[in-house]
Amino acid sequence: MRILHTSDWHLGHSLHQMGREREHQLFIDWLVELSAREAVDAMVITGDVFDNANPPAVAQQMWFDFLHRVTRAVSGIEVVVIAGNHDSPSRLEAPASLLSAMGVRIVGRVGYVDGELDTGALVIPLHKDGRARAQVAAVPFLRPADLPPAVEGSDAIAGGVTAIYENVCAHARGVMGPGQSLVVTGHLYASGCDVSKMSERRVLGGHEHVLGSELFPADATYVALGHLHKAQRVGGKEEVRYAGSPIPLSLSEAGYRHQVVIAELDGPSVQVQVHPVPRAIEILRIPKRGSAAIDEILEELAALPAIDSGSADLRPYLEVVVRLDEPLPNLRHELETALEGKYPRLVKASVEYTGTGDPLAVSASAELRDLEPEEVFVRRYQRDHDGEVPADLLAAFRDALSAAHEEAEA
Repeated sequence: MRILHTSDWHLGHSLHQMGREREHQLFIDWLVELSAREAVDAMVITGDVFDNANPPAVAQQMWFDFLHRVTRAVSGIEVVVIAGNHDSPSRLEAPASLLSAMGVRIVGRVGYVDGELDTGALVIPLHKDGRARAQVAAVPFLRPADLPPAVEGSDAIAGGVTAIYENVCAHARGVMGPGQSLVVTGHLYASGCDVSKMSERRVLGGHEHVLGSELFPADATYVALGHLHKAQRVGGKEEVRYAGSPIPLSLSEAGYRHQVVIAELDGPSVQVQVHPVPRAIEILRIPKRGSAAIDEILEELAALPAIDSGSADLRPYLEVVVRLDEPLPNLRHELETALEGKYPRLVKASVEYTGTGDPLAVSASAELRDLEPEEVFVRRYQRDHDGEVPADLLAAFRDALSAAHEEAEA
């Protein structure tokens, strides 16, 4: 059977106050067409359907429209969805009874019955031609509250996650018939993988340590992972993959090759096909690397194509990095004036200082809201202490930031 793996859509996302609805809609249109053309039997979506726990109505409508379209376009398709750290488990699961009639199964959280993990609710069969061909160990993003009650401390958290995977996979093996495949899901950070500096955080109880690929059973036919936005294999294994996000979720992800994965399962064997996602809106940077003097920047802006060069709703996002000796209060206005009538649209202008300027200086060209919390913390420390942040202090900051995110998403 053929399973399409996709992840980390982040519906409702904005990039420096720019809505992403058009990009998401074009991706969904493409995905429905691809699913029908490739005649996939099932789809596995590994978390972060939405960008936050309380997504706007337009994002929710886009999600339900997609499920309606794909289940009509592909006869008999089954869809398995797990929650990610950005999703609200209860919100994602709320329409589960209605969606199950369409062949859509939602797993927002793990549950316990009489103190025991309800593994049966986390194992989902996938069918082709009326027969079960695979069992999915559908493990969602695991918060500390999801782990066994006795689990405490960072090492114990990793042990609790491992125990959940062992129990769910054992249940899946117990119901597998001859010739069936084992598919395992997860929304987590696996060690040794590439992470986007600006838009991902290493999440597992707020701790920087993460899990190795040995977490996943050796007899898994395919392991479908979410959370990392860069599509990649884990530990060099073809069958253990992050599908990655379908669109760049920060300017630092401009070079990512976004994709979906189709895994063709035949019992314990798998063949993997990668399908690149078309980039709807380009991300440009001036200069391409580093920074440049204002005169060089203005010269490059003048050479950009005119606004009538393409579709108005697909104008490229532009980041500009200017090298200055001291703050220039009217810089943003000067850049926007130079871009009048140009096709790209300015989404971020930042400054690199060549002198002793305050690295935290906020001007019209480098607004505080453009910076990630960790970047603000690091810059402030460097300013006050004239050195790099100690590793233990940075880890403590990440713990606190992760806890704040989890509280906001609860």
